[in-house]
Amino acid sequence: MNERNVFEYAVLRVVPRVERGECINAGVLVYCRAKSFVGVRTHLDETRLLALDPDVDVAGVRAALRAVEGVCTGGEAAGQAARDDAGRRFRWLIAPRSTVVQPGPVHTGLTADPAAETERLLDLLVR
Repeated sequence: MNERNVFEYAVLRVVPRVERGECINAGVLVYCRAKSFVGVRTHLDETRLLALDPDVDVAGVRAALRAVEGVCTGGEAAGQAARDDAGRRFRWLIAPRSTVVQPGPVHTGLTADPAAETERLLDLLVR
């Protein structure tokens, strides 16, 4: 029997010109307390991003997304957050800190496999 656990997720959005309010989805953060899991999958569609703002700093956006991936992975790439548990890292990642790469609202669901859920949500909401 597959035990399903509560998970939380937020979509990472890229807002190249805040004054216009336009955005594209570029990733998904997933947290499952029961599994001590925090994960992220990102996918930046440069063509769509450049359609919103031809002058956007694509390298800067990619660097911001890599930083989120580093915190999720833990280890040295996570910096000070490496010492935090999965829940604290997720909460830190969903706190707004950038005007260009922004976390969306947190949603919940049930899953037996948070890693597979991360991939499913990426396909559903980002790609």
